Amino acid sequence: MTLLFDKHQLIVSPGPAPTQLGAAEKIGRRQDAQAALTIGLINNMPDSALQATERQFMRLLKAAGGNRRILLHCFSLPSVARSQPARSRIDGQYTDIADLGRLRIDGLIVTGAEPNAATLPEEPFWQDLIDVVDWAKANTRSTIWSCLAAHAAVLHLDGIERRRLDAKCSGVYDCIKVAGHWLTQDVPSPLKVSHSRFNTLREDDLAARGYELLTASPEAGVDIFARQFRSQFIFFQGHPEYDALSLQGEYQRDISRFLAGERNTYPAVPAGYFDTETENRLSVFQQRASVKRRPALSTELPAMTVRADTATEAAATVIFRNWLGYLSGSARAALPRAGRGAQR
Repeated sequence: MTLLFDKHQLIVSPGPAPTQLGAAEKIGRRQDAQAALTIGLINNMPDSALQATERQFMRLLKAAGGNRRILLHCFSLPSVARSQPARSRIDGQYTDIADLGRLRIDGLIVTGAEPNAATLPEEPFWQDLIDVVDWAKANTRSTIWSCLAAHAAVLHLDGIERRRLDAKCSGVYDCIKVAGHWLTQDVPSPLKVSHSRFNTLREDDLAARGYELLTASPEAGVDIFARQFRSQFIFFQGHPEYDALSLQGEYQRDISRFLAGERNTYPAVPAGYFDTETENRLSVFQQRASVKRRPALSTELPAMTVRADTATEAAATVIFRNWLGYLSGSARAALPRAGRGAQR
């Protein structure tokens, strides 16, 4: 598979280029662009996870793509707060979100973001995010909404409120297929999926408004669900894109925040993730941290070993292979490509 990572430029400098492409190479590039699936990734993850999220989705698309050419455009909502280094990376390598409607996007992936406000409509990025929801309904073949983006989308579309959990849902969970659907064809059941969230959507609330539950876990609840608009919307409460150490990194971050006084409770060990010896060492460390709570203690975290049976890549690859196949299908309707401004 050829995966082209592109920053689209609408205006080309009229000055001479340092090197000129030959005619054949120019034709080849135009043909590649015409044959490629164009995927948009709106990456709203916090700065610490910005590049990791790029890498995770690129890895999945590459593994799932087969012989397809994929042109990947990365975007970020301008209303998501960024540090200067992250802003420089976005300005230099990402496509301007204002260009979304001009790029003939086949499929869109929208990630979550780190919440800061008491409710989703109070988040500074809320208006930008729901503008994308409205645009994607009419201008993509299919859109994937991940974690907080899924919660925001169903709240905007159907007024479905997420519910605060008593404790963070974090770990690798066995999820069962509960309905036949092209997205989960050939996916093993149960499939292992990483989850990391403080809130949840209830199956009854989704079903009452026409959403189709595809996979679920007895412990983690709803996993993947879908709804057909003009675009096929796919919603992930979990993170099939996570790599083997993603949950470990988040757990270490949460411990550091506890030690620094930025959160009140010590984080629970991710479920079904570390081996027994690691969990025992972490339990001893938690007792120390609860007695001597100081930021410097984070440098003394014990070594951690992830269980051997937590691999999630195989199932995630099949899910994304099915999604790319749907985008490539001959039945794909010709959709109008209006700019985002028309949806405001």
